Amino acid sequence: MTDDARKFTSISRRAIVAGAGASLAAPFSFNIARAQQGNIKVGFPVPLTGPYGAEAQDQVRAAQVAIAEFNETGGLKGRMAELLVRDDKLNPGEAATRALELVEGDKVDFVVGSLSAAVQLAVNNVTKARKVLYNSISQSDTINEAKDFSPYTFHEALNPHMTAGAVGRYAFQKFGKKVVFLTADYAYGYEMVNGFQAAGKAFGIETLADIRHPLGATDFSALLPRIQALKPDILIISNFGRDQQIALKQATDFGMKKQMKIVAPILLYTGRLAAGAQAFDGVVGGTSYYWGMEKTTPSAKVFNDRFRKMHDGKVPSDYGSLAYAGVKTFLMAARAAGSTASEAVIPAMEALKYDYYKGPEYYRKCDHQSVQSVFIIESKNAPANDPDVFNIVATDEPNEANLRTCQELGHT
Repeated sequence: MTDDARKFTSISRRAIVAGAGASLAAPFSFNIARAQQGNIKVGFPVPLTGPYGAEAQDQVRAAQVAIAEFNETGGLKGRMAELLVRDDKLNPGEAATRALELVEGDKVDFVVGSLSAAVQLAVNNVTKARKVLYNSISQSDTINEAKDFSPYTFHEALNPHMTAGAVGRYAFQKFGKKVVFLTADYAYGYEMVNGFQAAGKAFGIETLADIRHPLGATDFSALLPRIQALKPDILIISNFGRDQQIALKQATDFGMKKQMKIVAPILLYTGRLAAGAQAFDGVVGGTSYYWGMEKTTPSAKVFNDRFRKMHDGKVPSDYGSLAYAGVKTFLMAARAAGSTASEAVIPAMEALKYDYYKGPEYYRKCDHQSVQSVFIIESKNAPANDPDVFNIVATDEPNEANLRTCQELGHT
């Protein structure tokens, strides 16, 4: 475990001790009285350990910024907010257990978090059954669908249909139509491929192969020659975290960038810093946020400056910014409602029109999906000590037409 992970886990352990004396709530009850007194508690389960640890730790940092801003501006009628961090270990069962502890043991008012499609569904199952509000900050198409959605479910993150659609519309026009997918063998990978293929219909793309690999792969060398033999125009690497870093490093070593354009649905800022310029050079992908947009977006500059001040001059990552907004939207909606009770905060969330860090956003009422921009970025060959590692080459502006319709999702 890293030093940061130990620190955050220590914070969460202290929070457990502090709340240990509280009696457990009945599984299917929501205690409105508890929501109107004491600190406002925000449960925050994320995978501090495991392959997505760097991204999760930055999510904690960004969430802390939202908490600090809320408290410094008076909280809610004098009630201050606190963040209760848990390590879900990127495991749905562990995440469900941690979420249950947060809801029933710590009696949190809200839950924000997750960094996996399967994990967020496990957390959502716990929170919606207990009528506690949950804001997911990880990509998923399923969480918006009627079978998994509930009025207590919000989704601040982009979803794969939005992300892959935006990147696909950009890439298929510029780089060609013969496509190979290298796909992480779990929900994130599948949903991204579905998004690319849906967008690709308008361009007549040809899928030459969808080659899948297990989560946590350390060697792609047996798969890359097969991809080279297919001679695609575009290789789309649909994975995340260390998987993405390793795949790009090895594809670069194999000389594949000279033979095809490499595209990813999401390019991670933390991943680019960890892997270096060479592995990512020239790769195109999508993101919900890039700190460099502070040059043109005032809210980004305000957010970045506060993050720098709190965290030793660092700048926030893409998934960190989602955590910031996921926490801040609940707190600002509670302030608008004058209450942390779920039934009061839901309509306040649905009424939010906000620009907290990246430009305008709002939650679509039928599925509580955040309607927001998708930025197309290309990695550049910046020096090792330069944090400005991406160019924003295009922007998909907020548009409900880029989402699946409410009817497609099963909402009436």
